[in-house]
Amino acid sequence: MVKNQSHVRLDIYEALSEVCDPEIPVLTIDDLGVLRSVEFVSNEWVISITPTYSGCPAMNMIEANIRIAMAALHIENYRIERVLSPAWTTDWMSEEGRLKLEQYGIAPPNPDRNNNPVRCPICKSDSVDEISAFGSTACKSLWKCNKCLEPFDYFKCH
Repeated sequence: MVKNQSHVRLDIYEALSEVCDPEIPVLTIDDLGVLRSVEFVSNEWVISITPTYSGCPAMNMIEANIRIAMAALHIENYRIERVLSPAWTTDWMSEEGRLKLEQYGIAPPNPDRNNNPVRCPICKSDSVDEISAFGSTACKSLWKCNKCLEPFDYFKCH
């Protein structure tokens, strides 16, 4: 049975939505909103991805993992396109992705920190302090909880 383009697109999207972020392996590129689109244009599949920030070192590994996923589907006529505009924003993260972050021990991005403070992902306390605006990756800052005394990463908003 020959699949039509919409079925192939669905297969591709499904396979790519399982590609994990190499820096935070509990998140997929779909959870992050990095996977922008899969389209068939001029006899080839165009996979559009947007980095979380310009120069993100994870993008090379993400592209390699996309190529592995496409090879597993036996699809050769494709290209990966990095889309820089509009710039990626944490608003593109899925709710499931935010929950995965918290379960992994990283406080999810919180655009309304004045009315809804950062919470410790471990004990859920909002008695927390930022230790450093710079964390283990450019996307995160380092915080500590005043209740359970554990340090944790906070995924910065942008």
